[in-house]
Amino acid sequence: MLRSKTATTRPRGLRYAVPAGVLATSLVLAACGGGNGSSSDGAGAPKADVLKAAKGVTTVSFWHAMDGKNAEVLTQLVKEFNDQNKGKIEVKATYAGKYDDAITKYKAAIQSKSTPDVIQIYDIGTQFMIDAKQTVPMQSFIDRDKLDVSDLQPNITGYYSVDKKLNSMPFNTSMPLLYINKSLFTKAGLDPNKPPTNLDEIRAAAEKLSKKNGGPADYGFGAAIYGWLLEQFMATSGQEYCNNGNGRTGRATSVNLASDTDLAVVSWWQKMVKDGLAANTGRDTKAAQAAFKSGQVAMNLESTGQLGGYSQAAKAGGWELGATNYPHVKAGETGGPIIGGASLWINGVNHKDANKEAAWQFVKFLSSPKSQATWHTGTGYFPNSKGALNQPVDVEYRKANPLFDVAVQQLDSTKLTTATQGCLLGVMPQARKASEDGLESALNGADPKAAMTKAADAVAAQAKTYNDSTK
Repeated sequence: MLRSKTATTRPRGLRYAVPAGVLATSLVLAACGGGNGSSSDGAGAPKADVLKAAKGVTTVSFWHAMDGKNAEVLTQLVKEFNDQNKGKIEVKATYAGKYDDAITKYKAAIQSKSTPDVIQIYDIGTQFMIDAKQTVPMQSFIDRDKLDVSDLQPNITGYYSVDKKLNSMPFNTSMPLLYINKSLFTKAGLDPNKPPTNLDEIRAAAEKLSKKNGGPADYGFGAAIYGWLLEQFMATSGQEYCNNGNGRTGRATSVNLASDTDLAVVSWWQKMVKDGLAANTGRDTKAAQAAFKSGQVAMNLESTGQLGGYSQAAKAGGWELGATNYPHVKAGETGGPIIGGASLWINGVNHKDANKEAAWQFVKFLSSPKSQATWHTGTGYFPNSKGALNQPVDVEYRKANPLFDVAVQQLDSTKLTTATQGCLLGVMPQARKASEDGLESALNGADPKAAMTKAADAVAAQAKTYNDSTK
């Protein structure tokens, strides 16, 4: 768990549409130096005892992007924290809209000097948050308290770290998996306990599963046209999505959408659709999910967040669900996928020291094994805490949902590299949309190289405009 080190303790080494202008460069960002930099101009962590001098209750404003069941669980955690800190700290949580809406609202708040004490920002907004220079890096609090953070999953914190310094605290984390309809596999004469591990194997299975060849499913494979999935194929192949070490050895200026690896995936996907082995359900993730739930497709790429819904659909439909690691492009590759989700940022500019400290106490609470177990079992998001998996409620959850251990093992076996850390790019939302434009164009018949080159060129132009604004 997160804890201060004693003298004897040694440190140990979804879904959203992205409008083109969501990370527009209208804000005048402060200069950020070489590379990607690290937050921030929000000053460092305050003295640890500032809350002792604070009068009355310190109110922490918290903006988040969770709705539905996720919001219910988050409200439960906020109440628990407030009850534990009654008379000292009170967190007031506000729904700021979906991810894109939240970051747009945050930009306006920067201009009006009214940012919240804590805000939840999606993974691909990380570079913007660093460049905005409004926040106090989590590393500043960690170093101040000599905090042992060995309980946090390194393959999750790695995404939000630059030069081994943690900028924000991961909160809701997801991972991609390959889901299969084991019942359809059996009907097609395939071994459901030996699911495909790469693109060639997925095609071979799809040829037996697809209705075109007399198989039991309309299509062997189906997945949404979603840029996150292309990013995953790059990572599992050990390839960096953008240049300059995925934006971690220097500021990213381009994306590798027209690389041999990405073109291999797009060309494979195009041929699967053309040959009647894969469904083209478009960009709507719900359409792709519905096709899998109904048995129209036998294999589907999706987040761990869909495990609960898929399990319910399988039970209701009388079929057996399977899940396995995200596939590689080619046999013999050993890379792992990239995490998705969002993290928590503590704002420093125009915020009192007492609020910064109170915000830190809240963030630590949400990161604890107990809170993460509550969050994991209530929402299906992956726990950022290793210890959460040992909490009784979590142990029971995974007994009831044994397929979730596939994600646990996948995360544990993934080596943290610049490829699996993911790309830090100021226009990452636009890059994701551009990759979807290219993939969709290819699935509709365009030349894959031409389509993905056009997408890559568009991102490079946007990245230049963005990067110039930070100088």
